[in-house]
Amino acid sequence: MGELYPNKSILLYKLVTDHSNFEEEFLQTHNTYRKKHGAPPLTISQDLSRSAKKWAEHLLSNKTLQHSNREYGENLYYAFSSGGKSLTGREAVDSWYNEIKDYNFSRPGFSSGTGHFTQVVWKDTKEVGYGVATDGKTVFVVGQYLPPGNFTNPGAFEKNVLPAGTPVDPKSNTSGMF
Repeated sequence: MGELYPNKSILLYKLVTDHSNFEEEFLQTHNTYRKKHGAPPLTISQDLSRSAKKWAEHLLSNKTLQHSNREYGENLYYAFSSGGKSLTGREAVDSWYNEIKDYNFSRPGFSSGTGHFTQVVWKDTKEVGYGVATDGKTVFVVGQYLPPGNFTNPGAFEKNVLPAGTPVDPKSNTSGMF
């Protein structure tokens, strides 16, 4: 399989066995982080989840980590299984969010080392779907987002990737989740 993420530590996990808990944690963790950054909550899209599941199965069958190049925003995660604890939706999202440590809010913009983080908190994104595929040894998690984030248009990062502590605009919170 080669090195999918050189210089990143690889954690070992069991299969994902409880998909309802995985989905709940996946969505709740996204929305907790988004709230910290003044972004409205996401909702689960079944269409995005079907697409993400199909792509996760493709990644597993090819033992590779590559983006689908669809019209969606997309985050990818993988881990090896060891018979230890189960991978949770929170752990996948935490790994993406942890790229915040490398994001420079005083010089906003895209970086390959922070693109997962910026997609998680991208203010204009409204929906997320997830897919999980495993063969008992490796697990792939795909998150897909609409509208996608990480646009490099002038001012896009300043508008969509806000520093922690930014309050959520009540006009943008139409779902009543917070």
